[in-house]
Amino acid sequence: MFKDLVLKNRSFRGFDESRRITREELCGLAELARYCPSATNNQLLRFALISEPAEAEALNALVKLGGLMPEKHLPYPGHHPVAFIVILQDVSNGPGSKWVAMDVGIAAQTILLGAAEQGLGGCMIGNFRPSEVAALLKLPDTLEPKLVLALGKPDETVVITDVGEDGSTKYYRDEQDVHYVPKRKLEDLIL
Repeated sequence: MFKDLVLKNRSFRGFDESRRITREELCGLAELARYCPSATNNQLLRFALISEPAEAEALNALVKLGGLMPEKHLPYPGHHPVAFIVILQDVSNGPGSKWVAMDVGIAAQTILLGAAEQGLGGCMIGNFRPSEVAALLKLPDTLEPKLVLALGKPDETVVITDVGEDGSTKYYRDEQDVHYVPKRKLEDLIL
């Protein structure tokens, strides 16, 4: 069921490095994004696929996961993402519209839902320096990194919980390193 897939799709920050992801698997995920809606059908998004271990490790050094828990230094050694998809914007015809960010979000969520269906997981990462990622990937000036998707086989437990009485939505980990993600109750969201 679709709801089960949505619930399975969490932001993972720890991965089983023994499960590699092939370029072909990444192509299949990018193909899902190809079918997504695009504002005024401009289709300005491009995808850099990183599956080679050395490239993945180099990109891992340029991104930050678990920004609300810097003391944890996530991902832990030996639990890094094994692949990435970097969502890029083609700016060769100008900056595009204000809707590009929506296209990026739609594509990213679609890719991650596709990954979840295959028993994989990922994390949307906005905490990176676009210029450094562009340099690593040797991108032309016409392609700008907008979002990085870390991918791999999840190797951690993520639990959805209700927001507590303090109202905090900050995710946290317990003594067993279980990752908790507080979500607002439905009755608090519906007007």
